[in-house]
Amino acid sequence: MLYNDSMFYSNGLYFKCTQCSACCRHTPGIVRLSERDINNLTEFLGLGVNEFLQKFCRSIYNPQGYRSFSLIETAEYDCIFWDGGCTVYEARPVQCRTYPFWSSILRDQKSWDDEAMSCPGIGSGDFYSAEKVNEIRKQYEDEYYD
Repeated sequence: MLYNDSMFYSNGLYFKCTQCSACCRHTPGIVRLSERDINNLTEFLGLGVNEFLQKFCRSIYNPQGYRSFSLIETAEYDCIFWDGGCTVYEARPVQCRTYPFWSSILRDQKSWDDEAMSCPGIGSGDFYSAEKVNEIRKQYEDEYYD
């Protein structure tokens, strides 16, 4: 999908992660893993792919119906890699690295504002030009959209 200057963020957006962990904890969800994400995490953790998948992942199906993987959660719905903070921060999946610049959140002003209700970093901190927002969004889309 192409995005142009008529988008609500044509003058840029502000965001700075406050490390509140609201996006990592207490809510069930899916952290989709691309092949690159799996490779980065297995290398970071010093594990083989099969061991990593068995220990930290569950099988899911993407929107096109193809099998892929997601990180599992604890019984409290925390990310399996959350322990007072992200324990794999340097190798975190693209989904985590590109938040909140996901297509669903950037759809319109209302979607952005709705997300800001649960993320204190949205609307403050670092300035991202529309070009930079689109660059990050494209990283997310390239990784997860077949």
